[in-house]
Amino acid sequence: MPTFTFEDQGDQIILINSDTKQQAGEIAFMEAESTLIIVHTGVNPEYRGNGLAEQLVAKVVEKARREDKKIFPICPFAQKEFKIKPEYADVLRQDV
Repeated sequence: MPTFTFEDQGDQIILINSDTKQQAGEIAFMEAESTLIIVHTGVNPEYRGNGLAEQLVAKVVEKARREDKKIFPICPFAQKEFKIKPEYADVLRQDV
């Protein structure tokens, strides 16, 4: 499997195949005050099943911690990640 890099573009984080320099996936979010609302997580079919979508969610969690923000996941995949990873509880917005 190729190696990947992540590129923060403000309202999304792009997963880049380091070999081809092509986009291999993305996680999109909106900012509302101090909340990052995850609306979509996607990985190209040929790379699925390798934990890349999980890594994209983890990158948004890192961003939220760094910027002192909370996360409200609308995307079903991100919702699942927050349910199974108690270590993300510190950035999960609970009041919505």
